[in-house]
Amino acid sequence: MFPVLVALAVVLSLAGCALLLFGALAGRRTQRLEARVTGLRVADDDVDGYGVVVSRMASAGRRVEQWMDTQDETAHLFVQAGWRTPQSRVAFYATQAALPVLAVMGAFALWLGGAGWSITQFAMALFVALAISLLLPKQLLKSVAQRRCRAIRHEVPMFIHLLMLLFEAGLSTRQALQSLIREARGVLPVLNDEMQIVLRQIEAGGDTAQVLKQLGAALDVGELETVLSILRQADRYGGELREPLAEALAVMEERRVFEMREAVNRLSGRMTVVMVLFFLPALLIFVAGPPFVSIFRVLGATQ
Repeated sequence: MFPVLVALAVVLSLAGCALLLFGALAGRRTQRLEARVTGLRVADDDVDGYGVVVSRMASAGRRVEQWMDTQDETAHLFVQAGWRTPQSRVAFYATQAALPVLAVMGAFALWLGGAGWSITQFAMALFVALAISLLLPKQLLKSVAQRRCRAIRHEVPMFIHLLMLLFEAGLSTRQALQSLIREARGVLPVLNDEMQIVLRQIEAGGDTAQVLKQLGAALDVGELETVLSILRQADRYGGELREPLAEALAVMEERRVFEMREAVNRLSGRMTVVMVLFFLPALLIFVAGPPFVSIFRVLGATQ
């Protein structure tokens, strides 16, 4: 009796989703007809090509994310991942809303399709599927943000070298950023995008020091924050930039050498484990095998 009730609940849920979809499409059609009759443009729910259904899914996903994210970490991760456009945010929130529904429907389908689960096993599978579907989009966003921050961190030394060359040529901070955006696209692909945003904000009337401070706080990359703080101080108080940038570059290179040594040490330890597990037994068989075979032959001949 219980499986029948569960199947009925699933069917009713699907019917409810279908009715909501039909109502959304009908409402959209009515708005377009009213716009044609009155000649007025109705507020569009689309976001650069996204339909009203996807927009509503994104709204639902945003509410789910706000319920899960109490410290507003997602907005910070959007900036770190470079997902500043409305399309990327709508896609993320729509995925956040659709995955739990698909996970629950998949669990019900497996249970009703003859998976042989008991009620307890089905409840555990449903809980696991729901938890994974709720946490997976955020984890993917974190992975993208971390990978992009690592790319920015690797580009900072080249960024410092180029800034030193441009400042030696007599360019100001704004002119140096403009030159980097024009000429260093292939050398600094990730930082170039961030500098374009900074330059647009400065050209729109923003304070250079404040804009650079906001960029450093948003990306949260230690090496880049050091460089931006030097640029902020030079923009506000003036002074020579080559020496502070050279000192910051030397500290970064020393830190990278230290990190490389640590990585080599960890790798040597791992290789020792690999040699003990795989190479040493083969070496023992190769070295001690023939004597043992000879001993066994002699003992067999004496018997």
